[in-house]
Amino acid sequence: MGRLFGTDGVRGVANVDLTAELALGLSVAAAHVLAEAGTFEGHRPKAVVGRDPRASGEFLEAAVVAGLASAGVDVLRVGVLPTPAVAYLTGALGADFGVMLSASHNAMPDNGVKFFARGGHKLADELEDRIETVYDQHRTGEPWDRPTGAGVGRVRDYDQGFDQYVAHLIAVLPNRLDGLTVVLDEAHGAASRVSPEAFTRAGAEVITLGAEPDGLNINDGCGSTHLELLKAAVVEHRADFGIAHDGDADRCLAVDASGAEVDGDQILAVLALAMRESGTLRGNAVVGTVMSNLGFKIAMEREGIELIQTSVGDRYVLESMKEHGYALGGEQSGHVIVLDHATTGDGTLTGLMLAARVSATGRTLADLAGVMERLPQVLINVPDVDKSRVATSPELVTAVVEAERELGSTGRVLLRPSGTEPLVRVMVEAADTEQAKAVAARLADVVKSALG
Repeated sequence: MGRLFGTDGVRGVANVDLTAELALGLSVAAAHVLAEAGTFEGHRPKAVVGRDPRASGEFLEAAVVAGLASAGVDVLRVGVLPTPAVAYLTGALGADFGVMLSASHNAMPDNGVKFFARGGHKLADELEDRIETVYDQHRTGEPWDRPTGAGVGRVRDYDQGFDQYVAHLIAVLPNRLDGLTVVLDEAHGAASRVSPEAFTRAGAEVITLGAEPDGLNINDGCGSTHLELLKAAVVEHRADFGIAHDGDADRCLAVDASGAEVDGDQILAVLALAMRESGTLRGNAVVGTVMSNLGFKIAMEREGIELIQTSVGDRYVLESMKEHGYALGGEQSGHVIVLDHATTGDGTLTGLMLAARVSATGRTLADLAGVMERLPQVLINVPDVDKSRVATSPELVTAVVEAERELGSTGRVLLRPSGTEPLVRVMVEAADTEQAKAVAARLADVVKSALG
């Protein structure tokens, strides 16, 4: 059996890769592994289970709940809520762990299972490995002790989760949003009720898009992966700006009043300055990844804020933040983590904090985002090559040195082997778009010839 857990839980096509049997078996295995680790010692175990609106989430939720209850875990079923809401409620309700059913920004046929540890934190890699092992043991017939009678888990709906999470979001805002008009694109996803409610309670006038999930339309031509509708709506309604989430609402991208995109790097730049001003930017640093735009790095250097860069993936950003005590981090894709108020990327929280900065300063989002100039960035995927020799090919090393010399201090090159496919990603940034395209194409040709 290949490794089930990826960088963000177990994910695949629902009812093909991710079946009801798999979801049930993983839930039983998770309960046993956490019991072995002493998580439940001295009390009756409790788990929070939530999902996004995908049709497949209905039967997968039933399977997860059945698995947990059969293993003696009491279940609080919170229904359709964002991933960060499930993480928050896991901590707030004192649950031993949480389970979220979502495939985030993926198309509707996909789904996923993600486990949170106590406090709403990501489950440790070694526990995920152990869950896989125990799942495989059960799958191949190894017996396990099944509770009976009063020992089985009890299941109840926890309808207060919605209001509890929204109240949390409002409570952490530094100021109200009165006078702002905001367009929200909810991707027909998990934040379709939460985000409009939170912005409205905070005082903003709200116009919604993609807020009518029917189980089939999640991420379909809307949300953070399709900004065209949001850009048009912001301009049409003469709104101050727009916010877009993905299916499980752990991402946030924005659009200014002119319809121009404001990406995750720009949002991080705006929030970093706001948090430094309020004294909450611990270590005077912000955590990004190696894919962070060079313009972001230049802006942070100019402002005297250190940019810590990690491997690509919000899990690596979070690891660095927790290890060194940093308060703010994220990715260009819109995963923004404000660690004082959330244990994972939270798109609604990010959007609210961005809006609070606009409201507090009286400046436009375009003006605030102008703290950094987003340099042209070109990405080319080169398939069917030996990605293991990226760092050792003399021909490739020479080509990179020449490219970096040509680009100078206003450009950079990044060659990154894919973690899941036999391809190399060639990323080039430059002050000029045409130069970035030309250098990227030339390096892609060298990758093909040197590693093909």
